[in-house]
Amino acid sequence: MTSRAPSLETIRRLVAVPRPAHDPRERILANVDGPISPALRAVLERPGRAASVLVALLERPQGLTVLFTERAAHLKDHAGQISFPGGRLSHAGESVVDAALREAHEEIGLHPADVDVLGSLDELLTGTGFSITPVVGYIAGGSFVATPDPTEVASVFEVPLEIVLAPANIFASYGERLGTRFRTFEMHHGGYRIWGATAAILVNFRDIITYERT
Repeated sequence: MTSRAPSLETIRRLVAVPRPAHDPRERILANVDGPISPALRAVLERPGRAASVLVALLERPQGLTVLFTERAAHLKDHAGQISFPGGRLSHAGESVVDAALREAHEEIGLHPADVDVLGSLDELLTGTGFSITPVVGYIAGGSFVATPDPTEVASVFEVPLEIVLAPANIFASYGERLGTRFRTFEMHHGGYRIWGATAAILVNFRDIITYERT
């Protein structure tokens, strides 16, 4: 099932518009089913480690696509999982935009000058203690070819935006982590399982850009 994707102009306007400030911890708590464990409470009580990712929208002949990476199997953390290019801020003065663009350049060879930054999504606190700001960027021209860094990325693939936006394509399930039962989201496409923080970011992106259509 698919849903017609909004125009780039609509996405730009809705992502860039100021949204009410929110506490990312509330988003975690909204997905808890049952009591909160001491382990989860410890995550909620300490400051999140700043990180950012790039939600890259690529111009293609068939329409906009969203770019994903498959993390290399030998990595210590989240090996083999599907993610967006991104990582920790490298120093105190680095912005979330600069970090997302730097990581995308390092991981898949996307030059920062080729990215039209549209805005950002809501901050996401993960169970591993990272505070992730998703940055949305548009890559025009239709000619970008990823060159993955094999030390970090096993593969790169794209999903048509209209598939990402279709409500039926991202579904909720329940599981236990940190001694707490959570509602989580996931999406399956082309043999890939997109779940965890990446799927949560997709849900937030979908909610923001499908709130209004022009």
